[in-house]
This record gives sequence, C-alpha cells and structure tokens, in this order.
Amino acid sequence: MRIGLGQLLVEGGEPVRNLARAVEQIEQAAAQRCDLVLLPETLDFAWTHPSALMEAQPIPGVFSDQLCQAARQHRLYVCAGLTERGADGHNYNAAILIDPQGHIIVKYHKINLLTVELPYYAVGQTLNVVDTPLGKIGVNICADNYLDGLSIGHTLARMGAEFILAPSSWTVDYSVTEEHDPYEEKWIKPFSILAKLYNVVVVGTTSVGYIVGGPYEGKKSIGCSLAVDANGVQAQGAFNEFAGQLIVADLARPHRPERGTAIGEMLQAKGYLFDKLPSL
Repeated sequence: MRIGLGQLLVEGGEPVRNLARAVEQIEQAAAQRCDLVLLPETLDFAWTHPSALMEAQPIPGVFSDQLCQAARQHRLYVCAGLTERGADGHNYNAAILIDPQGHIIVKYHKINLLTVELPYYAVGQTLNVVDTPLGKIGVNICADNYLDGLSIGHTLARMGAEFILAPSSWTVDYSVTEEHDPYEEKWIKPFSILAKLYNVVVVGTTSVGYIVGGPYEGKKSIGCSLAVDANGVQAQGAFNEFAGQLIVADLARPHRPERGTAIGEMLQAKGYLFDKLPSL
C-alpha cells in the first residue's frame, strides 16, 4: 500500500477552510500515486472545539460528502476524522473510511475518550474491520492507542486487521519543542507493541496548529505522524506546529495467517503471558 499521511493544519471552528485543505491533500496524494490517504481526527471543527456542540453534521452529510466526492474524483481510499451529530442527538468523535467509488465502508466512534472530551462526544460502542483489495483495514482514533486503551488495537488485530488506521490530534504544551519530543513513549511504543505482536501496520496521522477554544486552548498540535510495522518506524512526519505536509510511505501488506485461538498460540510463542495480570 502506498499511503499518504496528510498532516493537516486544522483551525478550531473553521470547517470550510479545514475541509478545503483536506481536499487539497487528497489531490496531492493522488498526484503521488497513493492508494490511500489518512487525515487527522475531527478535522472539521478541530478536537473539542465548542462550535461542534451546535454545528456538527450527520454522516453522511455535507462534510463527509466533500471527502467522498474527492475520493471518487481521485480514485483512492480516504480515512478521515470528523465530528458526527448522531441520529440519537449525541455528538461523536468519528472516523470514516471511504472507498475509491466514494462510498463510506467504515464508520467508527472513538471509545477511549479523554475525560476532557466527555462534554463534547459520546463513547463509541462498535469496532469494525473491512476487507479491501489493499488488505484488511481496521480503524480507531488517537487515544484508542494509548497504552491504557491498547485492548482496542488488540481487538482489531484479533478481528484480522492487517492495517490499523488512526486519525489523531496529538497535542503538547505550547512550550514543548522538537528538542523535547515526548512521542517515543507515548506513540511509538504502543504502535510498536501491536505491530510486533500481531505483524500489523499501525498508522496515525495528526493535525498541526495552535488550539483555540475548548479545554486545551493554548496548547498545540505538532505533527509527528507515524507509520510503524513489525520492523519499526517506516515513516514519520515533522515535529512542528507549522509542519503541514503530506508524508508518503510504501508499506508492505503483512502476512497474517492466524485466526481465532491460533492468534493466542502465536502470542504465547512470542512470550506474551496471558496470566500475568495484576491481582485485585
């Protein structure tokens, strides 16, 4: 798979400008012969921006339709994070996977919500893996890949995912610079755990820019998008709040013959101990 990691400037409360940039990056990815482009979390309003509480759109809807049209026009897969106003009246931190015909083939709602997200989004209740000509693809979002939420990635791998795609919005305090990169432990470590245990490819694309509005106002999204497989980091975006860029990575489709309990046997052969759980 040739994948474009669309490290995108996302401005709080500016869905028109944000979606225009997303469509531009889809066009750039197509020009570089990408099979798929992965865009950031909640790229419409930005993560936890208060305007989403009243202005979020349904999926399908006017925002997702723009991405579907771009996927169809440029004949590639698009995975992107949006804010969804659900039919139940709740907002969700959502991710969609669109095929080259412009059809939404996966819609996912983030499960491992940060406490500060709970006033903005309801907790998701489903996980999905979809078969495509590129491989079996699972979708989650950002903090679903925290070490404390890694059971979500474990489950996608158990469901047969060969690629796990994660629209993200990785943030740090305004004073953190490239010299204080905190992401080795926070993201490379959990991505690598899943990649090495299951022989999957884990890809996260994050936004860039300063955060305005909401509980993280004044912090910044700083890029550092990642693609990790069982052999290590295969692609990484610049660590900088101004580093809007498309990173192109050629990623081999993993061979994952194990299914069901054979996965547990494979994990045990690698030294993964199921009985080493904390005592209650």
